[in-house]
Amino acid sequence: MALNSVNTNTGASIALQTLNRTNDALAVTQKRISTGYRVADAKDDGAAFAVAQSVRADISGLTSANEQIGGVQGVLSTALSGLTKVSETMSNVRAVLVKLADGTLSSDQRTQYEAQYKSLQSQVKNYIEDATYNGRSLLSTTDGNIATVRNEKGTAYTLTAVDGATLELGTLTAGTAWATTALSASGDFTTKMNLINTAMNTFGNNNTYLQSQISYNKEKMASLETGLGALVDADLAKESAKLQALQIKQQLGTQSLSIANQAPQSLLSLFR
Repeated sequence: MALNSVNTNTGASIALQTLNRTNDALAVTQKRISTGYRVADAKDDGAAFAVAQSVRADISGLTSANEQIGGVQGVLSTALSGLTKVSETMSNVRAVLVKLADGTLSSDQRTQYEAQYKSLQSQVKNYIEDATYNGRSLLSTTDGNIATVRNEKGTAYTLTAVDGATLELGTLTAGTAWATTALSASGDFTTKMNLINTAMNTFGNNNTYLQSQISYNKEKMASLETGLGALVDADLAKESAKLQALQIKQQLGTQSLSIANQAPQSLLSLFR
């Protein structure tokens, strides 16, 4: 091939190829800096992007699971608050029943204590009925009142509701015998108190489980996000240094191409 040719400029061709490669590398670096990602889409690294999308889906699932658990916690906390008030009221109920079991009470005194018992009975019922959150309650076994928690894979954990009616106090009967029987080992008060304590224990354990699940989900999300960052995040300090180097290289490439394009001009002097 002739070195002195106006048809073929080898130097310009080489300079152009080098400049094109520099521009391509510069575009990649600028994309990483602007997005903050080394792998912003499948065009950057198909395999890494596919893995990243799978991890992002797991994180999204965990986030949604925690949001759903938060709602269930509201139902559970409301039920526990209601049971706590019922339990506190039952202490007063016991005191009144002990007095009603006293055969030495005057008729007027008994009437006063019976009225107090009925008031406490009404309070217990109200606490149970009012323990609702967003229209749902764990102190009712009617349809829609069983809370279900799901993890990011859809696996369900059901919180069993308690029939609040079984916790309500029995109707007062005149005389000392009813109060004495209610306080016995198998009596109405003792039976209801045991049911309330069992429900509080069950819901307390459920609350501990939910808190642990939320904490675990948060830790898992943190681990997934760390791994995701290592997979797709760009090293901006490195990319910044690389950007400056490529910009200088681009300028030099442009100058080199300009010089190569001027070479054929020297052939004109041969015809003067």
